[in-house]
Amino acid sequence: MSNIIVLGAGMVGSTMAIDMAKNHSVSITDLNKNALDKAVKKCDKLMPIVLDVTDKAALQKTISPFDLVICAVPGFLGFETLKAIIEAEKNVIDISFFPENSLDLSELAKQKKVTAIVDCGVAPGMGNIILGYYNERLNISDFECLVGGLPKIKKWPFNYKAPFSPVDVIEEYTRPARYVENGNVIVKDALSDVEFVDFNGVGTLESFNSDGLRSIIYTMKHIPNMKEKTLRYPGHIEYINVLKKSGFFNEEKININGIDISPLEFSSKILFNEWKLGDTEEEITVMRITVTGTNKKGENKTIVYNLHDEFCPKTNTSSMARTTGYTATAAANLFLDGLFSEKGVFPPELVGKNENCFNYFLNYLKDRNVIYTKVEL
Repeated sequence: MSNIIVLGAGMVGSTMAIDMAKNHSVSITDLNKNALDKAVKKCDKLMPIVLDVTDKAALQKTISPFDLVICAVPGFLGFETLKAIIEAEKNVIDISFFPENSLDLSELAKQKKVTAIVDCGVAPGMGNIILGYYNERLNISDFECLVGGLPKIKKWPFNYKAPFSPVDVIEEYTRPARYVENGNVIVKDALSDVEFVDFNGVGTLESFNSDGLRSIIYTMKHIPNMKEKTLRYPGHIEYINVLKKSGFFNEEKININGIDISPLEFSSKILFNEWKLGDTEEEITVMRITVTGTNKKGENKTIVYNLHDEFCPKTNTSSMARTTGYTATAAANLFLDGLFSEKGVFPPELVGKNENCFNYFLNYLKDRNVIYTKVEL
């Protein structure tokens, strides 16, 4: 049994802590005591700690007794938190999905003899793991990831609910999207290149460009065509574009009756209630990973992995928390089991290339009823 600390008691952080508590001693931290109380109410094995991760000294002192850190802080805190964890010489699994390049910390991690597995969720996460595995076995020409978290019941006008902050969702809608075409990195506005795609059990969804390739732009430079697109119910993108083009997501403050406020702050407050996912509200995660290439015999192969996951009423756990959190706890357990021990910063594709690790992820998720179905074309 190992001594684990989870930073962040949100929907995904608490799900990971509860999963790890099955076999390990687990502490969970958050600045918000209510979030900690909620997590402990779900699982009384968890040991709560009120912690402000921006207080570097307090953070490093708090994590010092633990064997492994699992970091689930908000994206805007992620890079500096991860850096502080590595400086404290602690091995870490990270799902904070910060905008900075995690590979910039790899040399530091090697110096400190730390293993840091980052971006270890559903997407980025399992898509990278699948790509890493097949990159060892095929000469890949094309990689595509289509992914989205959706409410089971649509509510006009947005037909959308988020298990995380609207600020993080809006970031996805405003950050320029990068993809790779014919070996060149192309940058386009998020929400561009809308296409309609059919999924069993859901129907037609719309896909749009988002900045989800992240580390594979750097680690898989030899693959000429790579793209990630986000999925929503039809009509959602038009409403978002109206807000975006009208300036509701601008960060520059405006003065209203003597009060300075940014349109983004205002919009986030309004959308928080509109997009907030209820604790027992049913939602689904849909993902399709397509890898195309040639094998050693020169035969063309297309491998497709599909995921359709739903809210678990038995444990009151959202699908997004399950699909994201259990990928990260799989990484934590395979590290603790000694399957991966290299030092440095490792995005999931560099872990998934190992066949034992790849199978570990799939089996761990299957044991928790998160099932990826494979079709070979």
